Amino acid sequence: MLGLEEAPPAHARTAEKTCDLSGMTFATGGAMVLDSTSHEFPTFTKQVDIFRKMVKDGTITEKQLTHSVALVAFSGNDYASTGVIGLSSPSDINAYIGKVTKEMAANVEQLLKLGVTKVLVNNLHPVSCTPSQTRTNNYTTCDIFENLGVSIHNNNLKQVMTAKKNVHIADLYTTFINIVDNVPGKGSDLTKQFKRKLSPCCESLDSKGYCGQQGELSRELLYTVCDKSNKFFYWDDMHPMHVGWEAAMKQLEKPLRVFLDQD
Repeated sequence: MLGLEEAPPAHARTAEKTCDLSGMTFATGGAMVLDSTSHEFPTFTKQVDIFRKMVKDGTITEKQLTHSVALVAFSGNDYASTGVIGLSSPSDINAYIGKVTKEMAANVEQLLKLGVTKVLVNNLHPVSCTPSQTRTNNYTTCDIFENLGVSIHNNNLKQVMTAKKNVHIADLYTTFINIVDNVPGKGSDLTKQFKRKLSPCCESLDSKGYCGQQGELSRELLYTVCDKSNKFFYWDDMHPMHVGWEAAMKQLEKPLRVFLDQD
């Protein structure tokens, strides 16, 4: 959609005082919004700080910012690491999620002040539909209770972002639900292309294991891989297949184009 064949290069692997014409990726796998002593990855705030320094020293030019768009990709690491989503105390859930979304909004505001012309922020996908959660019921249904935390996050995010000009929420939640939360044979053509919507193509033999795991001594494969991968929406316990993302993007493309094209 942006005319690029791949994502901009990662900041961590780029020479100092340089920025590719396509832009830059500041994201780090496993990163969180809030600071955590148990996490060594740069927080969202730290990523924005790095961006700010590059703008201030001229590495990222004013010309580059003139037609810029930033993607704030959030996958819920703040909740996975603390176990917040799925807790039984509504007050604890609300308070913590409120801190996360407030911090996200503050950093998005910083991006806009630094000259980014448009910001995309995705809401949280239905975590309870991922194979890591559906494994306990043999990959048959999403966990409705666990999705309550996701709904609170998404509602909070909508409230703190709606008033901001030049900010668009990419609705991953609805996009995923439209695909994975339909009974077999029902729903749109996008839904029907996936025979296995809630189970992973790459499945660990141990419920506490992971895709790609091997025995320490024997190097025995402790996972299995499906035959017809294009019939699965999820690759492993958490991440969609490439065809899964394509199906999601088909739904997101029109609203994203409208947002990116508007003055």
